[in-house]
Amino acid sequence: MCHGEKKSDSSKWAYAFVVAASLAVIGLAVASSVLMATASQCTVYAAYGAPPRSVTYSDFGPFVYLVVANAIAAFLVAIAVFFSVWNKKGKLGGVVSKIMPVLGAAVPALLYTSTAAAFAARDGMMPNTSAYGKRVSVCAANVAGGNFCRQVRLAIFLSLGAAVTVTLIELVKSFALSKSSGGGSDSDSDSDSDFCGYGCHSKH
Repeated sequence: MCHGEKKSDSSKWAYAFVVAASLAVIGLAVASSVLMATASQCTVYAAYGAPPRSVTYSDFGPFVYLVVANAIAAFLVAIAVFFSVWNKKGKLGGVVSKIMPVLGAAVPALLYTSTAAAFAARDGMMPNTSAYGKRVSVCAANVAGGNFCRQVRLAIFLSLGAAVTVTLIELVKSFALSKSSGGGSDSDSDSDSDFCGYGCHSKH
């Protein structure tokens, strides 16, 4: 097998990985969004004589942001996969080179910022829940928020998994691009288009 054929095989494996991992990102982001959106109706029985209170994810801004950001990220990754497949068939031309970098920047930004914000708020405090002005954590041991908190944590970790997978995709693409650009031939350019999903920049 010649050197060019090895590059082609490498780019095909990279392209297959990028597509498969992108589909995994979609699944993780959608699952995270759905889990968080359904983490609702947690009746909290606080101490200090406070009346029971129902809590939903919408009571916490970072959780709402995670739902929206993960849904948008999944949609953008789906667009990127669609563009990647159609661009491989030569049907989109220069449109892809303009859109992909935008998607490549937006997707990890949405996932990482929403995950970080949700992590910071996962033990959020309910304002003025008690008759004595004390603030009670939804996930404290003396309240009935166990299921709510477990579902929220799972949603956050799924979002983190999606963000890490996006980073792994970028690393694989960077490695494959560095290998395929060594020769600078036309076949190398063809190889680039094989595995260039969202986030690829035009070399021209």
